[in-house]
Amino acid sequence: MSSRTRGTGGAEGGQDARERHVAGSLAHRVPDLGAMELLLAVARLGSLGGAARELGVTQPAASSRIRSMERQLGVALVDRSPRGSRLTDAGALVTDWARRIVEAAEAFDAGAQALRDRRDSRLRVAASMTIAEYLLPGWLVALRTQLPDTAVSLLAGNSAAVAERLLSDEADLGFVEGVSVPAGLDSAVIARDRLIVVTAPGHPWARRRRPLEAAELAATPLILREKGSGTRQVLDAALGGLARPLIELSSTTAVKAAAVSGAGPSVLSELAVGEELATRRLVSVPVADVALARDLRAVWPTGHRPTGPARHLLSLTRA
Repeated sequence: MSSRTRGTGGAEGGQDARERHVAGSLAHRVPDLGAMELLLAVARLGSLGGAARELGVTQPAASSRIRSMERQLGVALVDRSPRGSRLTDAGALVTDWARRIVEAAEAFDAGAQALRDRRDSRLRVAASMTIAEYLLPGWLVALRTQLPDTAVSLLAGNSAAVAERLLSDEADLGFVEGVSVPAGLDSAVIARDRLIVVTAPGHPWARRRRPLEAAELAATPLILREKGSGTRQVLDAALGGLARPLIELSSTTAVKAAAVSGAGPSVLSELAVGEELATRRLVSVPVADVALARDLRAVWPTGHRPTGPARHLLSLTRA
């Protein structure tokens, strides 16, 4: 035989060995936990029928499972007779091994449950200001009825801060209200919102009859949220970045209070000013051809779909 032929035969032999290794992996060679639990029950009760009843399966199904286990291992495990079922010598040895595996699986399951319990015992939420102040309280009250033992912490900030919290693993679920999804995050739209121009009743805009044009709105100093907030992002996008700040404040409540005081006009979420509009402390000013609608989104790190309490909260926002 030539060296070339020997080399080819060696390669084929190596390939055959690798294929045999894959076909003979542990998943194929070792019985599953259910079969091991059944064998342990037979050993403890001395009866295949009793073992089947304890595990909630039919006796024919239990008998079939034992036979399948015997074929898999290549040895007889149980002697069956009218007086009951008795382990063979090989069966007694396999039972000892199976007991250790089942105990290890029980420890694994207990550890996994402890991890789930620790995860489910807390929920860290990060939300932009409008959502934190006007939508989250209702959602968290509903969550409390479903998960009364879950401690919830809420970190309120602008949309940029929410993204930072999520990406640094300081929050489990976030909510933002900007024009786009921050990099590194997946999202789901949970609601729609609209920004409106508001001013105190004594401001000249409160009495105007024709809508504001985009150019006039851009040329007027406004009480605004800070850069990085979802509200500011939407307004800057609508005006091509030309919005002029009279005052920049870091919360919706502060912006609203300044507008009510008569300091100047502002642009705020419709969600935030319902009471003030109803009591005429603020007046809505119509605007023409300015896109001020926006999506409100739940966000989480890319590829890490919410689980546990975060998943519950997300489902409540959609309801």
